[in-house]
Amino acid sequence: MIDLRPVGYVIGLLVAALGFTMLGPLVADLIDGNDHWPVFLESAIITMLTGALMAMTCANGVSAGLSRRQTFLLTSLVWVTLPFFGALPFIFGAPNASFTDAFFEAMSGLTTTGATTFSGLDDLPAGIKLWRGTLQWLGGIGIIVVAMVFLPELRVGGMQIFRSEAFDTMGKILPRAGTIASRISIIYLTLTVACAIVYNALGMTGFDATVHAMTTISTGGMANTDASFGRFGAGIHYAAAIFMFLAALPFVRYVQLLAGSAQPLWRDSQIRTFFTIIGMCVLLITSWVWGRDGIMTEIAFREALFNVVSIISGTGYSSADYMSWGTFPVVMFFFIGLVGGCAGSTACSVKVFRYQLLFSSIKAQIRQIHSPHGIFTPRYDGRPIAEDVLNSVMAFFVAFLLSLGCTAVLLGLTGLDFITSVSGAAAAIANIGPGLGTEIGPAGNYENINDTAKWILSVAMFVGRLEIMVVLTILSVKFWRS
Repeated sequence: MIDLRPVGYVIGLLVAALGFTMLGPLVADLIDGNDHWPVFLESAIITMLTGALMAMTCANGVSAGLSRRQTFLLTSLVWVTLPFFGALPFIFGAPNASFTDAFFEAMSGLTTTGATTFSGLDDLPAGIKLWRGTLQWLGGIGIIVVAMVFLPELRVGGMQIFRSEAFDTMGKILPRAGTIASRISIIYLTLTVACAIVYNALGMTGFDATVHAMTTISTGGMANTDASFGRFGAGIHYAAAIFMFLAALPFVRYVQLLAGSAQPLWRDSQIRTFFTIIGMCVLLITSWVWGRDGIMTEIAFREALFNVVSIISGTGYSSADYMSWGTFPVVMFFFIGLVGGCAGSTACSVKVFRYQLLFSSIKAQIRQIHSPHGIFTPRYDGRPIAEDVLNSVMAFFVAFLLSLGCTAVLLGLTGLDFITSVSGAAAAIANIGPGLGTEIGPAGNYENINDTAKWILSVAMFVGRLEIMVVLTILSVKFWRS
């Protein structure tokens, strides 16, 4: 029998901490001079009291570390519990959302998906805008810690290949998590502040710069306006592309850089591959848009750069309706969204390193077929890839494709058309945000899709953010019997 008290204790503390962060939007509403601030006061009291009571109830079961099964449960339940409380301000105040829409919005925020059911964003109270950014910012730092501490330890989706990267994560998990989180948090906060300063210098108001910096570094993509980044100028587009790219790089490399070692950053094959993919896609789409529409080169390049980086990093901002660019860019955006950024970053989706491992394995198999008596070992960054890592990666790809297919079928059964179902499934599982088509594309949102589809997408966002295998493990009968 699993002792749930250590899990409940940690979740209680995190719920209470979430309630404390609601005071920021409360202050924002007070400064803005609107009467929306009591919504956050009420939500904060409920959330902090519930979290504190949960932590105190479970305090007698706290131990020095967590078992593997407790870690699996903690990793999953955090992303189920927090959205319930994160949804409270959306229900109690503007935009007076239904529980379905509010939960969808909070899940989208904390998983840094960026899909939204709200329209009229320009007219929302300042506190709600800041709360949406805060949810994404908290989700971004949370997923980095999960990716660097828990997933390698749990051997999920090939992440164990990073177990020795900069930190020794063997042994008791929580003490290691505290050490890693403190270092990562400094870097994460520094990038956010730098992004906000640059945005403000380029013309954003201080408030917009702060919120958009939070949703940029978290690669979340929730904007303060319905036009997303379409309302901002060229300088802000270039700045956003740079910061989205930086946020999609492994944060462990920043830790090593601050420690005085820059070589791992330059030599990381994952980073080089990620940069190469972006460069090729930008070149192709720039050429396409320029040749098809006759748009001047700088505009074509800027639109291509911004939207390519936004989609591949899973941020989901848009500076233009790329659905109007023709079939080729739309198909490319769909597929690069399924590539994602680097492991150990705030970026989402499959991740570049898994494709590298997959192609290395395929290459070794082809050589083996050509020379049956030879010995060919798949390699990553010059190192042989362990068999358990390859097995984990292959299992992840199969689980990802099955999850994508099942989600698309379920969405289709709710009455959504084919393009909306498939692209919505991909956008949710890969935590990208915008899908394709007129309804959920870059010029639309998820407001008008049916409630059943919203719940399916909420589950898909949760499953995708936790790398699928964590959730599947918990759902297995053996997990509860062992």
